[in-house]
Amino acid sequence: MPEPRARQYHRDRVAETLREEIGAMIEGELSDPRISFAYVTQVVLNPGGKSGLIYVAVDGGPEEEKNTIEGLMAARGYIRHELHERMGTRRVPDLTFHIDRSDKMKARIDELLGRKRNRQKEVTGVQGKE
Repeated sequence: MPEPRARQYHRDRVAETLREEIGAMIEGELSDPRISFAYVTQVVLNPGGKSGLIYVAVDGGPEEEKNTIEGLMAARGYIRHELHERMGTRRVPDLTFHIDRSDKMKARIDELLGRKRNRQKEVTGVQGKE
């Protein structure tokens, strides 16, 4: 049975608000030295709204990504408290932070497709000359 549109709309609005507020906290309020330059790319709430996955893109290598996630997981309680104060909701979802690797995957796919196109051009160019 499909979910009612109003419930999905509400969950999407809450997720967008969470994304904006957590992003603002990461940019300016969290002073943990483990957290490097990062931004929130997506917030996915479960259907009940009791928990959510926060996808964060980190500029840097695997070490910076690991340290940033550790810092964000350590600051989870503070972030939830601040969200409760700012949003004024009865309940703030339990947050879990994950690295968003979609940009890196997209770049890798583009690179591989470019290589394939170049190989096809070389093969058709060689066959055309014969």
